[in-house]
Amino acid sequence: MDVRFLVHKMSTRRAPYAGKERKLVLAFDVGTTYSGISYTVLDPGIEPKIYPVTRFPGRARAGGDAKVPTVIYYAEDGTTRAIGAETEREGLDALAEESSWVKAEWFKLHLRPKTCSSSSVSDDIPPLPLSKTPVDVFADFLRYMKQCAKTYIEETHLIDGSDFWKSGKEEYIISHPNAWEGAQQTLMRNAAIRAGLVSDTASDRRRIQFVTEGEASLNFCLDKGLTDDSIRRGEGITIVDAGGGTIDISTYARNPSNEDEFEEIAAAQSYFKGSVFVTRAAAKFLDNHLSGSQFYDDMPFMTEKFDKSTKLLFRDPKDPQYIKFGNVRDKDLSRGITRGQLKLEGHVVAQFFEPSIQCIVDGVVEQDRLSTQSVKTVFLVGGFAASDYLFSQLEKMLQPLGFNVYRPDPHLNKAVPDGSIAGYLRPSVRTRVSKFTYGVQCSRVLNFSDEEHARRAPSATMNLSGRSIIPESQEFRRTYREVAVKRQDLSAHKLTPISCYRGGLSSPLFLDEDPENFHKIFTIHADTSGLIKQAQECQGPFGSYYMLFYDLVILFGFTEFKVQLAWKEDGVEKRTPVEAMFDTEIEYKD
Repeated sequence: MDVRFLVHKMSTRRAPYAGKERKLVLAFDVGTTYSGISYTVLDPGIEPKIYPVTRFPGRARAGGDAKVPTVIYYAEDGTTRAIGAETEREGLDALAEESSWVKAEWFKLHLRPKTCSSSSVSDDIPPLPLSKTPVDVFADFLRYMKQCAKTYIEETHLIDGSDFWKSGKEEYIISHPNAWEGAQQTLMRNAAIRAGLVSDTASDRRRIQFVTEGEASLNFCLDKGLTDDSIRRGEGITIVDAGGGTIDISTYARNPSNEDEFEEIAAAQSYFKGSVFVTRAAAKFLDNHLSGSQFYDDMPFMTEKFDKSTKLLFRDPKDPQYIKFGNVRDKDLSRGITRGQLKLEGHVVAQFFEPSIQCIVDGVVEQDRLSTQSVKTVFLVGGFAASDYLFSQLEKMLQPLGFNVYRPDPHLNKAVPDGSIAGYLRPSVRTRVSKFTYGVQCSRVLNFSDEEHARRAPSATMNLSGRSIIPESQEFRRTYREVAVKRQDLSAHKLTPISCYRGGLSSPLFLDEDPENFHKIFTIHADTSGLIKQAQECQGPFGSYYMLFYDLVILFGFTEFKVQLAWKEDGVEKRTPVEAMFDTEIEYKD
């Protein structure tokens, strides 16, 4: 089998750090099954380097492996008994069973957006301990990651390692699947605060940054100096981050006016078809296959062996696979068990992979359809990408469709944490595609010449200024006006709900066009007390009133929403950041 990795040039050189103060930046990649940490030390005038954390307390082997299991064992009272690398200890499963510890795994998926498609995987995700919320468990793991990073850095940088933490100004980058939005970022930031990464102040909250796994993977590829003729020609490049829980697919193209910048040319997508669902399919098969067998109780052990060995080594549907679980006297010929080994036909194992493979193929084709430019190159990264069978099948199915598929580096599981740091040091993505339409519910002046306005004329009312207005939701609105009879009646604190349209209409203007697909996803909390003195006194048919003008500015060009309040003062525009409060319990239709 031709197993190809894209050979890359030497990593690109980075510009010396131009800041005036030393800074530590850490990237935490909390994966569904495995997690990793990378960091950089920024010294003024020195070219930054990216370092992985490769030693973890509790791991017998010293160094080398940059990933730890995303697993926590809790005692019945909710205290942490084993976490991360500690869960690899020989005999821990038996100890956990004897001590009635509860295992928390795949807990990242409990933070996922609540949609119809994501709810379909609920039965496949292990439940959390009864006393724990997703934020609780996520916080416990972030606390562990920070302590591991702190210990490693202090032991590795012997002269000044402990000094990095004294300022309390270190910055953190947390990666997440492409489909996660402001609500999930809010939950993760709350977990980071609870874990002690930062305090709950406005300035400290900004020390937590987010990056999508797709964008981090692109930055990883670029940082390694990867090149391709199609990229140089300005064609699109699709990044497939095949991880434990999700398949994240995103597409970019080089900015023709600046070869160091890339633009997102299609809305990034995320699917719950990662490698854990291959294991889940195997578990369901084994549950049925061994039903009524004397070896049924060995099924959990067989599933674990499949997950850690068989799944990784599988290459060809023609070759049977064997899962060793017992001793040489264990036999059940009707179920393919001889000498303590279960035989699985290769074509059966291939079926476990089929949903993930087809998902990636369909996702790549869909990205090409949605992209503003032709896409010919696909980079496959992530822990699941290490599967030779997955890679060979994607090559087989995508090459006839005109795509070249590459695996950029043998160390695929470092792509996200390393890429998170690389993107911080040298931001490459300057333009992003908003997945949905956002706007506010507002009032518009009635315009009888507009057919949609005229149809809604019976619902029109008259405001203090004497204008007929009508309820409407616009795609985007910059300027807002507020009216009141008395100046002091103008709001000192403005709460503005921002809605998201997730339906199929191309440019809906009115809420009643597709009401089920409009959702209030976050509320802007703006302190307008300092603006009230700017209110203008006006005359209307009902007497004098005060009118206040200001702009709410939503910046979509970042991984996170950024919202600002803008107003004019003596002819000069003033701006200040405002808080966006996300609804973390909202549920969507797909």
